[in-house]
Amino acid sequence: MSNTSDVYLKAARYGKDLVRIMRVYREADKQTCTELTVRLLLEGAIETSYTKADNSVVVATDTCKNTINILAKRSSNVDNIEVFGQEITAHMLKQYTHISSAHVDIIKHKWSRMIVDGKPHPHSFVRDGEELHTAKITHLRAGNSVTITSGLKNLLVLKTTGSAFHGFYKDEYTTLVETWDRIFSTSVDATWTYTVRPAEKYSAVDYPAIYASVKQITMDTFAKDESASVQATLYLMQQQILAKYSDVAEVSYALPNKHYVGIDLSKFNIDNTGAKMEVYHPQADPSGK
Repeated sequence: MSNTSDVYLKAARYGKDLVRIMRVYREADKQTCTELTVRLLLEGAIETSYTKADNSVVVATDTCKNTINILAKRSSNVDNIEVFGQEITAHMLKQYTHISSAHVDIIKHKWSRMIVDGKPHPHSFVRDGEELHTAKITHLRAGNSVTITSGLKNLLVLKTTGSAFHGFYKDEYTTLVETWDRIFSTSVDATWTYTVRPAEKYSAVDYPAIYASVKQITMDTFAKDESASVQATLYLMQQQILAKYSDVAEVSYALPNKHYVGIDLSKFNIDNTGAKMEVYHPQADPSGK
C-alpha cells in the first residue's frame, strides 16, 4: 500500500449550483418578476467529511437549495441581487457556526416589461436581449467582511464606423492590414468590485443604479469614442466608472472582437473595398480578446 502520511487536505469548498428560481411580487394591479440562477458554496470546519468520512459536519447541498428558495420567499430584495446574495451568506454564517465563509454567485436573467397599446403592461414581460446581470458575494466570518463583484455579461454591441486599428507592431509574422475605418462589434463582459467593508456598511450602496449607469457608460463610450483600439476604448469606460463611483474599487472589461470581413466581389467586377465596402461576412472566430 502506498504511503499517504504526507497527504493532507489543502482546501475544501462545496455547495449547490444551478438553483433556478422565479420570484413574482404582486402589488395591487402591478406585478414584477425576477428569474435567477444561484450557486452557494461553503467553507469551514468540514475537512473531516473528506478525511474521516464524517458527514456530521456537512450541511447537505439539498439544504442549501431549500435555504435559497425559502429566503427568496421571505425576501423583498430578490430583484436586487447583490443584497439578496448578502442575505443568503449572512443566513448561512448565522445558522451554521462551523462555516467560516459563504460564497454566492447569482445570474439575473433579463425580463423587460412589455409595452402594450403604448403603455407598460402590468404583468407581461419579454426577453428583449441576452445580457445578464451577475453578482458574486464572498462573506467571511472573520471580521464579518464582505466582498461584492457585480457584472454585465453578453451585452452585444456594434457600430458601423468610428473604429480604426493601425500603427501596431509588425514583423515577419504580421499579415493584418491597417485600417482607418471598420465595423466594431463585441460582446461586453464587465465586472466591478466594490471596496471591501463590513457587511452592515453595504446596505447604503445603490446597486441597481450603479449597474444601470455602468451599462449606459459602456454604451455611450462605445458609440461616441473614435476608437483607436479595443484597449483604448475599454480603458475610457473604466476611467469613467471609477471617477463616478467611489464605492467601486476596480473595474475589468473583456471585449472580444466580433469580426465582420468585407466580401471580395472583384470576380463580378464589383468594387466592395475601402469607402465602397458595404457587404460583409460575419466571422465567428477566431476573435481578439
